Amino acid sequence: MRFTRRRFLGGAAAAARGGAGVYELVDTLGGGRPSRAAVGDRPPEQHVLDLSTTQSEGVEVVVPPLHSEVITATLQDVDLRKAQAELEDVLSQLDEKYEASPAGLGVTVAWGLPYFDRVRGAADRHLPHDRRAQKPVLLPTRRFPSDPAATILEANDVAFFLRSDFAEHIDDARRLIFDLDFLHVTSVRRGFAGGGFDGKQSLPKKLALAAGVPGADLIPDTSELFLGFTSTQKAGLGPRLIANHETLGYVDLRGGYFHGGTHMHLSHISEDLEAWYLNFDFGERVLTAFAPGQKARPDQQTVPQTPKDVQDVAQLDGTFRRTGRFGHSGSIQPTSRLQQDHVGPDGTVYPKGTAIPQRADFNTLDNPFAFSAHQARDNWSSEPAAGVHFVIFNPTGDDFERNRLAMDGVLPDGRKLDVPQRSRAQGFNSVLTTTHRQNFLVPPRRHRSFPLAEL
Repeated sequence: MRFTRRRFLGGAAAAARGGAGVYELVDTLGGGRPSRAAVGDRPPEQHVLDLSTTQSEGVEVVVPPLHSEVITATLQDVDLRKAQAELEDVLSQLDEKYEASPAGLGVTVAWGLPYFDRVRGAADRHLPHDRRAQKPVLLPTRRFPSDPAATILEANDVAFFLRSDFAEHIDDARRLIFDLDFLHVTSVRRGFAGGGFDGKQSLPKKLALAAGVPGADLIPDTSELFLGFTSTQKAGLGPRLIANHETLGYVDLRGGYFHGGTHMHLSHISEDLEAWYLNFDFGERVLTAFAPGQKARPDQQTVPQTPKDVQDVAQLDGTFRRTGRFGHSGSIQPTSRLQQDHVGPDGTVYPKGTAIPQRADFNTLDNPFAFSAHQARDNWSSEPAAGVHFVIFNPTGDDFERNRLAMDGVLPDGRKLDVPQRSRAQGFNSVLTTTHRQNFLVPPRRHRSFPLAEL
């Protein structure tokens, strides 16, 4: 089954109405849902979604939700206290209907700086502050050195991040959110993930072929994501509570209103599959995704990245001086992995080399979104395109920026490795183009609806 232009356009229109559209193929081509363990009570954190694991090439990997969706919106003129009660009623309805797992529905509500400007007095007193960076936890959105000048810095008030193995659960949540008359929906961003961990053809491969996107035939058959390498190995993702504001001691919570919260960055990234698979042979794809000198078997997809495999600054700098290039994982490990053991406030021990960010990115055929309220500004197209909606949780905005700058060769001490922007020596950046960015703050569950409005 291949998408026609008419079929894709109809699906995009359906996205605005709440229909399944093109992503109905996630279920028709997916070949069944993963098994999930039963879960207990909802955690205090909104961003925590407990996921099952499996083995891929001898490595423990997390099994991501089949369906993911982000809805962004701005606020109409609104009575904040009334809207707070209405939104909490909707979220409570969803809590009652679905368990907090991919077998049910994960809902994360994140708030942008434009919203906090509406509650500026309370925000000035209660928004968490980054002790390490001496900056607010929620920073203005910015471009990075390898971003094009055309990258759009968004200004949404709120984003709803929905995750489930069941499209109908997300559809239900979307309908309820769309019925809130104080929201002006600016985008709907849909996508999927699902590795061929059982040896069968993966969901991204099937959907890319069905959509006819350039380079789809080059994706490895069992690839979890379009670019061919498994991105959800457990050792490469931050453990359950590490991205909380309070866990690593980076944050002054200023009274505790946001205890259990985190920072979320959202972006859309276009992926040039033909450039990736035709211009880089397998060996170069390995050193680009990981680091020069990384060993991998022919066509290996799950390359171990355990704490003992982590590079420090000296190794990164030395590799670059020797080879003139750096890989993606190797470049960010000095900033994205703990450089020493840490004991969290609850007594949890996080060993040196533990990953900090919690990535929740997912592939998409949106171009750039399934629905856009600003089609000209967003360069919206009805043609399917390979991309990723990148969602990541970090303890602070500065922590995210350190990792993203590292992708451009900026070391933790501020030194810059001398490599041209977007050259193939600069990791993934030569085949990835960020079209949109925005930073958000994720409150704890108890304050998820219009945080600070009651103050």
